[in-house]
Amino acid sequence: MATTLLRNTVLTAAGIAATAGGIAGPAIAAHAAPAEKSTVVADRKGHGERELNVRYEAQPNFYYCGPAAARNAISVLGKNIDVDAMAKEMGTTENGTNSINDITPVLNKETGKPYRSVEIRSPKADNTQTDKLRADIVHTVDDGRAVVANIAGTTTDTDGTTHSFEGGHYISVVGYQNNGETVTIADSANPNTASYRITVDNLADWIATRGYSTR
Repeated sequence: MATTLLRNTVLTAAGIAATAGGIAGPAIAAHAAPAEKSTVVADRKGHGERELNVRYEAQPNFYYCGPAAARNAISVLGKNIDVDAMAKEMGTTENGTNSINDITPVLNKETGKPYRSVEIRSPKADNTQTDKLRADIVHTVDDGRAVVANIAGTTTDTDGTTHSFEGGHYISVVGYQNNGETVTIADSANPNTASYRITVDNLADWIATRGYSTR
């Protein structure tokens, strides 16, 4: 079904169960306390790649993926923002966070740096949209910041692991390799799969019908 950037986003029970390394049991399992903060990737740069230092924290419930993705993204700047406060600012409810347009203003406020929302309206990203996403990720990460993306559906990472969020989800993009051909994801859904890499082509198609926040 065709959707727009304004489509509601919620990490559904089905999405949780289908996540790689899935959370066992019923949806209530997603309400477990967040994992202790830890370093996902170290800040380093060179030879067409950079990865930022993330103080990772898992989302505390099934519908906080938007605030949690924003919190992980902001953590690369050394800030520790309360996820409940951000959820309130974003208007997050048990139905999730409505769109990337609710994430971008909070990133602007909490980082003090300009973010903007970019839509990929089509059901599948074309070459122009993918190239723009690649450039946006490289420029944002090179500026020491993370991208936040609103995704939906299923994708496969570079290790062959499947990540499925049919009801929608938010993730942070915290690094890139090979000049942006591959990117590093910080995913709040499950601390067992807190960080993984996917091709930018797969990420663009994952974002399709939705959008992302970038510099």
